Amino acid sequence: MKKVVLAFSGGLDTSYCAIYLSREMGLEVHAALANTGGFSNEELAKIEKRAYDLGVKSYVALDVAQDYYDHAIKYMVFGNVLKNGTYPISVSSERISQATAIAKYARQIGADYLCHGSTGAGNDQVRFDMIFDIIAPEIKVIALIREKRLSREEEIEYLRSHGVNYDFKKAEYSINQGLWGTSVGGKETLTSGETLPEEAYPSQLKETEPRRITLTFEKGEFVGLDGKHFDNRIEAIRALQAVASRYAVGRGMHVGDTIIGIKGRVGFEAAAPMVIIKSHHMLEKHTLTKWQLFWKDQIAAFYGNYLHEGQYYDPVMRDFEAMLESTQRTVSGDVYVDLYPYRFVVVGINSKHDLMSSKFGAYGEIMSDWTSDDVKGFGKIFGNQNNIYYKVNKEAE
Repeated sequence: MKKVVLAFSGGLDTSYCAIYLSREMGLEVHAALANTGGFSNEELAKIEKRAYDLGVKSYVALDVAQDYYDHAIKYMVFGNVLKNGTYPISVSSERISQATAIAKYARQIGADYLCHGSTGAGNDQVRFDMIFDIIAPEIKVIALIREKRLSREEEIEYLRSHGVNYDFKKAEYSINQGLWGTSVGGKETLTSGETLPEEAYPSQLKETEPRRITLTFEKGEFVGLDGKHFDNRIEAIRALQAVASRYAVGRGMHVGDTIIGIKGRVGFEAAAPMVIIKSHHMLEKHTLTKWQLFWKDQIAAFYGNYLHEGQYYDPVMRDFEAMLESTQRTVSGDVYVDLYPYRFVVVGINSKHDLMSSKFGAYGEIMSDWTSDDVKGFGKIFGNQNNIYYKVNKEAE
């Protein structure tokens, strides 16, 4: 029998694929889940049981959380990446690590086909297709849900006809949880004028008393919380998430342009990512020069958009990563953040690399390293080009 590796999540679409690939196409199905850090051990166990109940030949959970951090999260922090100034690219950035790991696994076991459960109306189909084709171009891609243009009801009926009676009742809200945040879709996100209700968010408000926390960064990476150092950066993110999510911070509604050209709207909650990015940005404003900050902003906007669209393997991304990493040499220190219900405030920083040093002067107060004559001369020269222009073109004006 020919082998197919199915990118498996245990949901309706991939459950349908598992049955159809085996029963209708006569393929030996090997299910693979790529875990970027969003699944608990209990959830992983349930997904594995479901895979075998559906009759797959084998199932494997690929742990790609570290790969996801090393190749995406780290650079999104370095770039303070928020798509459209709002969204920390919580879910879309996971797809690169997931698709890469699954394609490599397919090559490892000598698969003839790769299958994903994406529909024809979203971004994921493009991300998976592209990366599968780059990593394993010799393996043919099957996308049953897209190719057969199936409705949810048709999938459920097919599964029931083959003795699969899981409760696939459509949830009122679609939730995709990961290490770098959770996306939330529902009836409100299909409109332009409504927002998600409180109960739609997985993390509910549990703390009401304000709390100050201290985030520690080393060369741009978040490594410590309230004096505790984490050698494992993923554990640092999880520790902050456990604290900040209790205040229901980091929520928002993202509106953006999809890869396929239509507008898309999604709710999200990303307590740790939003606190980390805003804290990191504050630390950078104290420790980087004007032009470092300027060019970082230009590069980061492009980098975030390209990452969102699954274009991770374009070599220009390595060039941008090298520049982003270079800028982090002095981005070390502590950042103080106050947590309140539904909001947080970045209070200030402490760093030996702080360029706001009083020995060089205090803005609007004290000039320590220059004289009044220095400033008069500087002002004259600084405006010299414009002064010459208006003198030359006085009559024309």
